Amino acid sequence: MDEFDCVVVGAGVVGLAAARALALSGREVLVLDAAEGIGTETSSRNSEVIHAGIYYPAGSLMARCCVAGKQMLYAYCAERGIPHANCGKLIVATDEAEAEKLASIQARAAANGVPDLRRLERAEAVALEPALHCTAALLSPSTGIVDSHAFMLSLQGDAENAGAVFVFHAPVLGGRVTEDGIEIEVGGAEPMALRCRTLVNSAGLHAPKLARSIAGMPSQLIPTAYYAKGNYFTLTGKNPFSRLIYPVPVPGGLGTHLTIDLGGQARFGPDVEWVDRIEYEVDPRRGESFYAAIRRYWPELKDGALAPGYSGIRPKIVPPGAPGQDFTIQGPRAHGVPGLLNLFGIESPGLTASLALAELTVESLGEF
Repeated sequence: MDEFDCVVVGAGVVGLAAARALALSGREVLVLDAAEGIGTETSSRNSEVIHAGIYYPAGSLMARCCVAGKQMLYAYCAERGIPHANCGKLIVATDEAEAEKLASIQARAAANGVPDLRRLERAEAVALEPALHCTAALLSPSTGIVDSHAFMLSLQGDAENAGAVFVFHAPVLGGRVTEDGIEIEVGGAEPMALRCRTLVNSAGLHAPKLARSIAGMPSQLIPTAYYAKGNYFTLTGKNPFSRLIYPVPVPGGLGTHLTIDLGGQARFGPDVEWVDRIEYEVDPRRGESFYAAIRRYWPELKDGALAPGYSGIRPKIVPPGAPGQDFTIQGPRAHGVPGLLNLFGIESPGLTASLALAELTVESLGEF
């Protein structure tokens, strides 16, 4: 049986960042992924926003890792020449009731270590974005966008340069905890069995399933996986905005927001569609509800201007209607299995937080 020091399961952005950090720390790293390449699921099916860290509960892993990860990500992209833009974001209120909520949003951001939000009255906001309709807004200057694929390729290159090995088309079928480490069975065209001292479960949507497949991992400590699909619709005409536009949050979500890519193309979403399986087809009929929501802050949106874009699925570990989840980094202190680290519920802002999450992974593995 082949022996490895550290195996990372999952080559999404968080798995890549973790593999890079582990390899740079001197660990022998093997990365396994069932897909044909890096970032084929959640990591390549999102809005590519560099989040500021505004909305998450103070003290949560999401808040802490987003704020730290944002700074690390901007520095990394600047150093490596990875396409990105610090374009900023407007959180817009379209009536007085929404305007009253801006102060609490600003206070929550400050509590999270994001003190740079600035309130704009209507004239100031419209001066920045003439197509915008609002009564007031908050400007988030540290929000941005990034080429997520270029970022992931760079992480992979760093990891490989530090000695990490990647194997694709390599689904992990299961494993078991032994006195000598964790043994895992790998399928695919060339099945193999291997033993590792450390196993990092960064399988995203499949992380709970992978944890359940490891004999010796206490099943009562494994969360249930729920799939929250987010659909995006693209603007077929000219985009009049240069910044991201988010409405004041509504119960259950952040509303229908406008994001842009590095080419200036606008897209709207994601919405929330709870599904029981992984599938990415976008139902054109879902776009009908987008128009009224968008016209609250952009009244000039024309009928027929939205086309189905793409979708992604958030790896939820709480059911519909439950309070929002936090990132879960679960190591031996929680479950008692030496050498096993589970990363559960790594949804947005996972891309922004990835480098900070990788640092936490290395620190957590240093405890055993």
